[in-house]
Amino acid sequence: MDFTKHKPVRIYTGENCAAAHPEVFREAGNRALIVSGAHGADACGAAADIISALETAGCTYIRFNRIPENPPAPLCHEAGELMRNEGCDFVVAIGGGSSLDAGKAIAGYAANPDCGPDDIFDDAKRTNPCLPIIAVPTTAGTGSEAVRYSVLTIDGGARKKTFKHVSAYPKASFVDPRYTGTLSDKYTVSTALDALAHAVESYLSPKSCPESEEAALYAAREIWDILFRQNKSTGWTKEDRARLSYAACAAGIAIDYTGTGFPHPLGYSLTLTRGIPHGEACAIFEGAFLTYNRLTDAGTVRTDKLAEALGTTVEEMIERIPEKSGIHLSIGPEEREALIDRVSGAGNYTNSPYVISRGEMSDIYKRLFG
Repeated sequence: MDFTKHKPVRIYTGENCAAAHPEVFREAGNRALIVSGAHGADACGAAADIISALETAGCTYIRFNRIPENPPAPLCHEAGELMRNEGCDFVVAIGGGSSLDAGKAIAGYAANPDCGPDDIFDDAKRTNPCLPIIAVPTTAGTGSEAVRYSVLTIDGGARKKTFKHVSAYPKASFVDPRYTGTLSDKYTVSTALDALAHAVESYLSPKSCPESEEAALYAAREIWDILFRQNKSTGWTKEDRARLSYAACAAGIAIDYTGTGFPHPLGYSLTLTRGIPHGEACAIFEGAFLTYNRLTDAGTVRTDKLAEALGTTVEEMIERIPEKSGIHLSIGPEEREALIDRVSGAGNYTNSPYVISRGEMSDIYKRLFG
Protein backbone atom coordinates (compact mmCIF):
# COMPACT_ATOMS: atom_id res chain seq x y z
CA MET A 1 0.00 0.00 0.00
CA ASP A 2 1.20 3.52 -0.80
CA PHE A 3 1.14 5.36 2.52
CA THR A 4 2.28 8.62 0.95
CA LYS A 5 -1.24 9.13 -0.43
CA HIS A 6 -2.56 9.92 3.06
CA LYS A 7 -1.91 13.63 2.77
CA PRO A 8 -2.72 14.83 6.30
CA VAL A 9 0.30 12.91 7.63
CA ARG A 10 3.72 12.25 6.12
CA ILE A 11 4.10 8.55 6.85
CA TYR A 12 7.60 7.07 6.68
CA THR A 13 7.95 3.28 6.80
CA GLY A 14 10.74 0.75 7.13
CA GLU A 15 13.64 -0.01 9.41
CA ASN A 16 15.59 3.01 10.64
CA CYS A 17 13.20 5.40 8.89
CA ALA A 18 13.51 8.02 11.66
CA ALA A 19 17.30 8.07 11.45
CA ALA A 20 17.03 8.53 7.68
CA HIS A 21 14.96 11.71 8.04
CA PRO A 22 16.40 14.06 10.69
CA GLU A 23 15.08 16.98 8.68
CA VAL A 24 11.57 16.10 9.83
CA PHE A 25 12.51 16.92 13.43
CA ARG A 26 14.35 20.06 12.39
CA GLU A 27 11.27 21.29 10.53
CA ALA A 28 9.03 20.60 13.55
CA GLY A 29 10.89 22.87 15.95
CA ASN A 30 13.90 23.38 18.18
CA ARG A 31 13.00 21.67 21.45
CA ALA A 32 10.92 18.50 21.81
CA LEU A 33 8.86 17.00 24.59
CA ILE A 34 9.29 13.24 24.19
CA VAL A 35 6.06 11.61 25.40
CA SER A 36 5.99 7.90 26.27
CA GLY A 37 5.15 5.30 28.85
CA ALA A 38 7.59 4.35 31.58
CA HIS A 39 9.36 1.43 29.91
CA GLY A 40 8.22 0.35 26.44
CA ALA A 41 9.81 3.12 24.36
CA ASP A 42 13.20 2.38 25.89
CA ALA A 43 12.89 -1.41 25.87
CA CYS A 44 12.18 -1.59 22.13
CA GLY A 45 14.94 0.85 21.15
CA ALA A 46 12.64 3.57 19.82
CA ALA A 47 13.57 6.18 22.43
CA ALA A 48 17.29 5.80 21.72
CA ASP A 49 16.70 6.09 17.98
CA ILE A 50 14.57 9.22 18.35
CA ILE A 51 17.02 10.89 20.72
CA SER A 52 19.80 10.20 18.22
CA ALA A 53 17.71 11.66 15.39
CA LEU A 54 16.91 14.75 17.45
CA GLU A 55 20.58 15.27 18.23
CA THR A 56 21.46 14.87 14.55
CA ALA A 57 18.84 17.48 13.75
CA GLY A 58 20.26 19.86 16.35
CA CYS A 59 17.14 19.72 18.54
CA THR A 60 17.13 19.65 22.33
CA TYR A 61 14.55 17.67 24.29
CA ILE A 62 13.10 16.70 27.64
CA ARG A 63 11.13 13.56 28.45
CA PHE A 64 7.71 12.94 29.93
CA ASN A 65 7.51 9.17 30.37
CA ARG A 66 4.52 8.86 32.66
CA ILE A 67 1.74 7.94 30.20
CA PRO A 68 -0.37 4.97 31.37
CA GLU A 69 -2.87 2.98 29.36
CA ASN A 70 -6.10 4.94 28.88
CA PRO A 71 -4.40 8.32 29.48
CA PRO A 72 -6.27 10.72 31.79
CA ALA A 73 -6.99 14.21 30.50
CA PRO A 74 -5.67 15.86 33.71
CA LEU A 75 -2.28 14.16 33.30
CA CYS A 76 -2.04 15.39 29.70
CA HIS A 77 -2.97 18.87 30.91
CA GLU A 78 -0.10 18.68 33.41
CA ALA A 79 2.30 17.65 30.65
CA GLY A 80 1.10 20.52 28.47
CA GLU A 81 1.96 22.96 31.23
CA LEU A 82 5.40 21.36 31.60
CA MET A 83 5.90 21.71 27.87
CA ARG A 84 5.21 25.45 27.99
CA ASN A 85 7.39 25.99 31.04
CA GLU A 86 10.30 24.14 29.45
CA GLY A 87 10.08 26.04 26.17
CA CYS A 88 9.26 22.98 24.06
CA ASP A 89 7.76 23.75 20.69
CA PHE A 90 6.87 20.27 19.40
CA VAL A 91 5.94 16.79 20.66
CA VAL A 92 7.46 13.44 19.75
CA ALA A 93 5.07 10.74 20.96
CA ILE A 94 6.50 7.22 21.20
CA GLY A 95 4.50 4.12 22.08
CA GLY A 96 1.14 2.49 21.60
CA GLY A 97 -2.14 4.29 21.12
CA SER A 98 -2.15 5.65 24.65
CA SER A 99 1.14 7.53 24.25
CA LEU A 100 0.32 8.74 20.76
CA ASP A 101 -3.15 9.93 21.80
CA ALA A 102 -1.68 11.60 24.87
CA GLY A 103 0.92 13.36 22.73
CA LYS A 104 -1.79 14.96 20.61
CA ALA A 105 -3.68 16.18 23.66
CA ILE A 106 -0.49 17.49 25.28
CA ALA A 107 0.27 19.45 22.12
CA GLY A 108 -3.23 20.92 22.34
CA TYR A 109 -2.99 21.85 26.02
CA ALA A 110 0.46 23.37 25.53
CA ALA A 111 -0.86 25.69 22.83
CA ASN A 112 -3.86 26.76 24.92
CA PRO A 113 -2.70 27.93 28.36
CA ASP A 114 -6.19 29.03 29.39
CA CYS A 115 -7.68 25.56 28.83
CA GLY A 116 -8.55 23.43 31.83
CA PRO A 117 -8.41 19.62 31.59
CA ASP A 118 -11.97 19.35 30.25
CA ASP A 119 -11.67 22.29 27.85
CA ILE A 120 -9.61 20.40 25.27
CA PHE A 121 -12.86 18.95 23.87
CA ASP A 122 -14.52 22.36 23.39
CA ASP A 123 -13.62 24.23 20.21
CA ALA A 124 -14.89 27.47 21.71
CA LYS A 125 -12.42 27.23 24.59
CA ARG A 126 -9.52 25.59 22.74
CA THR A 127 -8.89 28.28 20.18
CA ASN A 128 -5.24 27.73 19.22
CA PRO A 129 -4.06 24.86 17.00
CA CYS A 130 -1.97 22.09 18.51
CA LEU A 131 1.78 22.42 18.48
CA PRO A 132 3.45 20.11 15.92
CA ILE A 133 3.35 16.38 16.66
CA ILE A 134 5.57 13.56 15.43
CA ALA A 135 4.29 10.01 16.10
CA VAL A 136 6.38 6.87 16.51
CA PRO A 137 4.20 3.78 17.05
CA THR A 138 5.70 0.83 18.91
CA THR A 139 2.63 -1.41 18.61
CA ALA A 140 0.67 -2.61 15.59
CA GLY A 141 -2.87 -1.77 16.60
CA THR A 142 -4.44 1.63 17.02
CA GLY A 143 -3.24 3.41 13.87
CA SER A 144 -3.11 6.59 15.97
CA GLU A 145 -0.13 7.68 13.90
CA ALA A 146 -2.46 8.28 10.94
CA VAL A 147 -5.43 10.03 12.56
CA ARG A 148 -6.44 13.20 14.39
CA TYR A 149 -8.20 11.33 17.21
CA SER A 150 -7.00 11.44 20.81
CA VAL A 151 -8.99 9.20 23.17
CA LEU A 152 -8.67 10.29 26.80
CA THR A 153 -10.26 9.22 30.07
CA ILE A 154 -12.30 11.72 32.07
CA ASP A 155 -14.36 11.74 35.26
CA GLY A 156 -11.64 10.00 37.22
CA GLY A 157 -11.28 7.26 34.63
CA ALA A 158 -14.99 6.45 34.50
CA ARG A 159 -15.47 7.44 30.84
CA LYS A 160 -13.58 7.92 27.61
CA LYS A 161 -13.93 10.98 25.44
CA THR A 162 -12.31 11.84 22.11
CA PHE A 163 -10.47 15.05 21.33
CA LYS A 164 -10.15 15.62 17.61
CA HIS A 165 -9.06 18.54 15.51
CA VAL A 166 -7.35 18.97 12.18
CA SER A 167 -4.27 20.32 13.97
CA ALA A 168 -4.03 17.09 15.98
CA TYR A 169 -2.86 15.13 12.95
CA PRO A 170 0.81 14.23 13.36
CA LYS A 171 2.99 16.25 11.01
CA ALA A 172 4.90 13.03 10.38
CA SER A 173 4.88 9.43 11.57
CA PHE A 174 7.67 6.87 11.57
CA VAL A 175 6.38 3.30 11.29
CA ASP A 176 9.38 1.08 12.03
CA PRO A 177 8.29 -2.55 12.59
CA ARG A 178 11.41 -3.26 14.66
CA TYR A 179 9.81 -1.48 17.59
CA THR A 180 7.06 -4.12 17.88
CA GLY A 181 9.59 -6.92 18.37
CA THR A 182 9.49 -6.79 22.18
CA LEU A 183 5.70 -7.22 22.39
CA SER A 184 4.38 -10.39 24.01
CA ASP A 185 2.29 -12.88 22.08
CA LYS A 186 -0.87 -11.79 23.91
CA TYR A 187 -0.26 -8.10 23.26
CA THR A 188 0.62 -8.73 19.62
CA VAL A 189 -2.71 -10.52 19.12
CA SER A 190 -4.68 -7.92 21.06
CA THR A 191 -3.32 -4.99 19.08
CA ALA A 192 -3.82 -6.83 15.80
CA LEU A 193 -7.45 -7.43 16.77
CA ASP A 194 -7.83 -3.71 17.37
CA ALA A 195 -6.57 -2.99 13.86
CA LEU A 196 -8.83 -5.69 12.40
CA ALA A 197 -11.81 -4.13 14.19
CA HIS A 198 -10.91 -0.78 12.63
CA ALA A 199 -10.78 -2.34 9.17
CA VAL A 200 -14.08 -4.22 9.52
CA GLU A 201 -15.98 -1.32 11.06
CA SER A 202 -14.62 1.16 8.53
CA TYR A 203 -15.53 -1.05 5.58
CA LEU A 204 -19.15 -1.25 6.76
CA SER A 205 -19.46 2.47 7.50
CA PRO A 206 -21.87 4.58 5.42
CA LYS A 207 -19.00 7.10 5.23
CA SER A 208 -16.87 4.57 3.36
CA CYS A 209 -15.15 5.87 0.22
CA PRO A 210 -12.66 4.38 -2.29
CA GLU A 211 -9.68 5.56 -0.22
CA SER A 212 -10.98 4.10 3.04
CA GLU A 213 -12.03 0.87 1.35
CA GLU A 214 -8.59 0.35 -0.16
CA ALA A 215 -6.95 0.83 3.23
CA ALA A 216 -9.53 -1.28 5.11
CA LEU A 217 -9.29 -4.23 2.74
CA TYR A 218 -5.50 -4.15 2.71
CA ALA A 219 -5.43 -4.18 6.51
CA ALA A 220 -8.12 -6.83 6.93
CA ARG A 221 -6.49 -9.21 4.44
CA GLU A 222 -3.08 -8.94 6.08
CA ILE A 223 -4.36 -9.39 9.63
CA TRP A 224 -6.78 -12.19 8.78
CA ASP A 225 -4.03 -14.12 7.06
CA ILE A 226 -1.59 -13.79 9.96
CA LEU A 227 -4.03 -14.35 12.84
CA PHE A 228 -6.36 -16.95 11.37
CA ARG A 229 -4.49 -18.80 8.64
CA GLN A 230 -1.01 -19.15 10.08
CA ASN A 231 0.23 -21.17 13.03
CA LYS A 232 1.97 -18.77 15.38
CA SER A 233 2.92 -21.33 18.02
CA THR A 234 6.57 -20.91 17.02
CA GLY A 235 6.47 -17.12 17.39
CA TRP A 236 6.27 -14.03 15.25
CA THR A 237 8.65 -13.53 12.36
CA LYS A 238 10.20 -10.28 11.27
CA GLU A 239 7.92 -10.38 8.23
CA ASP A 240 4.86 -10.86 10.46
CA ARG A 241 5.81 -7.81 12.48
CA ALA A 242 6.23 -5.69 9.37
CA ARG A 243 2.94 -6.82 7.83
CA LEU A 244 1.03 -6.15 11.05
CA SER A 245 2.64 -2.73 11.51
CA TYR A 246 1.67 -1.59 8.04
CA ALA A 247 -1.78 -3.15 8.31
CA ALA A 248 -2.44 -1.30 11.56
CA CYS A 249 -1.37 1.98 9.97
CA ALA A 250 -3.63 1.29 6.97
CA ALA A 251 -6.56 0.53 9.28
CA GLY A 252 -5.89 3.85 10.99
CA ILE A 253 -6.09 5.57 7.62
CA ALA A 254 -9.40 3.81 6.99
CA ILE A 255 -11.02 5.04 10.20
CA ASP A 256 -9.65 8.52 9.61
CA TYR A 257 -12.17 8.70 6.77
CA THR A 258 -15.02 6.82 8.43
CA GLY A 259 -14.73 6.46 12.19
CA THR A 260 -15.58 3.20 13.94
CA GLY A 261 -18.73 1.21 14.72
CA PHE A 262 -20.51 0.05 17.86
CA PRO A 263 -17.91 -2.51 19.05
CA HIS A 264 -15.71 0.41 20.09
CA PRO A 265 -17.99 2.13 22.63
CA LEU A 266 -19.29 -1.19 23.94
CA GLY A 267 -15.70 -2.34 24.33
CA TYR A 268 -14.66 0.82 26.17
CA SER A 269 -16.79 -0.18 29.14
CA LEU A 270 -15.02 -3.53 29.46
CA THR A 271 -11.65 -1.84 29.27
CA LEU A 272 -12.43 0.75 31.92
CA THR A 273 -14.19 -1.54 34.41
CA ARG A 274 -12.63 -4.95 33.84
CA GLY A 275 -9.19 -4.06 32.52
CA ILE A 276 -9.73 -5.91 29.23
CA PRO A 277 -7.21 -4.75 26.60
CA HIS A 278 -8.84 -2.52 24.02
CA GLY A 279 -8.29 -4.83 21.02
CA GLU A 280 -9.78 -7.83 22.79
CA ALA A 281 -12.68 -5.73 24.07
CA CYS A 282 -13.53 -4.64 20.51
CA ALA A 283 -13.09 -8.12 19.03
CA ILE A 284 -15.61 -9.75 21.36
CA PHE A 285 -18.35 -7.58 19.81
CA GLU A 286 -17.34 -7.99 16.14
CA GLY A 287 -19.50 -11.07 15.62
CA ALA A 288 -22.57 -9.16 16.78
CA PHE A 289 -21.56 -6.21 14.59
CA LEU A 290 -21.45 -8.41 11.50
CA THR A 291 -24.63 -10.30 12.47
CA TYR A 292 -26.80 -7.24 13.03
CA ASN A 293 -25.58 -5.51 9.90
CA ARG A 294 -26.62 -8.52 7.84
CA LEU A 295 -30.20 -7.66 8.76
CA THR A 296 -29.98 -4.93 6.10
CA ASP A 297 -29.47 -5.33 2.37
CA ALA A 298 -26.53 -2.91 2.39
CA GLY A 299 -24.91 -4.70 5.32
CA THR A 300 -25.33 -8.09 3.68
CA VAL A 301 -23.67 -6.88 0.49
CA ARG A 302 -20.78 -5.27 2.39
CA THR A 303 -20.11 -8.22 4.68
CA ASP A 304 -20.21 -10.65 1.75
CA LYS A 305 -17.68 -8.54 -0.17
CA LEU A 306 -15.45 -8.28 2.87
CA ALA A 307 -15.47 -12.03 3.47
CA GLU A 308 -14.77 -12.68 -0.21
CA ALA A 309 -11.79 -10.31 -0.10
CA LEU A 310 -10.43 -12.20 2.91
CA GLY A 311 -11.00 -15.60 1.31
CA THR A 312 -13.35 -16.72 4.05
CA THR A 313 -17.05 -16.67 4.94
CA VAL A 314 -19.02 -14.22 7.03
CA GLU A 315 -19.98 -17.10 9.30
CA GLU A 316 -16.34 -17.88 9.99
CA MET A 317 -15.62 -14.23 10.77
CA ILE A 318 -18.62 -14.06 13.13
CA GLU A 319 -17.32 -17.08 15.02
CA ARG A 320 -13.56 -16.69 14.99
CA ILE A 321 -12.96 -12.99 15.65
CA PRO A 322 -14.79 -12.97 19.03
CA GLU A 323 -13.24 -16.36 19.86
CA LYS A 324 -9.77 -14.91 19.30
CA SER A 325 -10.43 -12.29 21.97
CA GLY A 326 -10.18 -14.98 24.61
CA ILE A 327 -12.62 -13.14 26.86
CA HIS A 328 -14.66 -15.20 29.33
CA LEU A 329 -16.69 -13.02 31.68
CA SER A 330 -19.88 -13.26 33.68
CA ILE A 331 -21.83 -10.00 33.81
CA GLY A 332 -25.12 -9.74 35.63
CA PRO A 333 -28.16 -7.67 34.58
CA GLU A 334 -27.45 -4.67 36.81
CA GLU A 335 -23.82 -4.37 35.77
CA ARG A 336 -24.79 -4.94 32.14
CA GLU A 337 -27.09 -1.94 32.12
CA ALA A 338 -24.52 0.19 33.96
CA LEU A 339 -21.89 -0.66 31.35
CA ILE A 340 -24.24 0.36 28.55
CA ASP A 341 -25.08 3.60 30.36
CA ARG A 342 -21.39 4.53 30.38
CA VAL A 343 -21.29 4.69 26.59
CA SER A 344 -24.82 5.80 25.76
CA GLY A 345 -25.15 8.38 23.03
CA ALA A 346 -21.89 7.56 21.26
CA GLY A 347 -21.93 8.50 17.58
CA ASN A 348 -20.46 5.10 16.67
CA TYR A 349 -23.87 3.44 17.02
CA THR A 350 -25.18 5.09 13.87
CA ASN A 351 -22.02 4.42 11.85
CA SER A 352 -23.13 1.23 10.11
CA PRO A 353 -26.02 0.09 7.90
CA TYR A 354 -27.91 -1.29 10.92
CA VAL A 355 -28.34 0.90 14.01
CA ILE A 356 -28.74 -1.16 17.17
CA SER A 357 -31.20 -0.17 19.88
CA ARG A 358 -30.61 0.02 23.61
CA GLY A 359 -32.42 -3.28 24.01
CA GLU A 360 -30.21 -4.92 21.40
CA MET A 361 -27.11 -3.71 23.23
CA SER A 362 -28.41 -5.45 26.32
CA ASP A 363 -29.13 -8.59 24.29
CA ILE A 364 -25.58 -8.61 22.95
CA TYR A 365 -24.12 -8.38 26.45
CA LYS A 366 -26.45 -11.10 27.69
CA ARG A 367 -25.51 -13.53 24.90
CA LEU A 368 -21.80 -12.91 25.37
CA PHE A 369 -21.56 -12.71 29.15
CA GLY A 370 -24.62 -14.46 30.56
